[in-house]
Amino acid sequence: MHRAQHRPILDHEKMVRMNGAPEKSGSPIGPAGWLAIIVLGGFLVWAIWYAIHTWSQMSGVGISTAGWIFMTLGIVVTFAVGAGLMGLVFYSSRKGRDF
Repeated sequence: MHRAQHRPILDHEKMVRMNGAPEKSGSPIGPAGWLAIIVLGGFLVWAIWYAIHTWSQMSGVGISTAGWIFMTLGIVVTFAVGAGLMGLVFYSSRKGRDF
């Protein structure tokens, strides 16, 4: 007796079968999403400005040019690793390779 191969049904496939047509998608981010990105970006810029301003106002404390370079590199590398890992999470979720 031959058994049919079982594969998971994706949400998109369910929607196509239920409605008869796939959903039409426009922009992945709506106006509220863009507003949130702008506000959070503003908070980030303000926090960076405040940190640099406060650090430079303290007497007797200084960071050399090499210190600024390595701090910047540390921030960039940390952000890149975090963004890369989140990208892999979304990629594996879309491909159905999550456990």
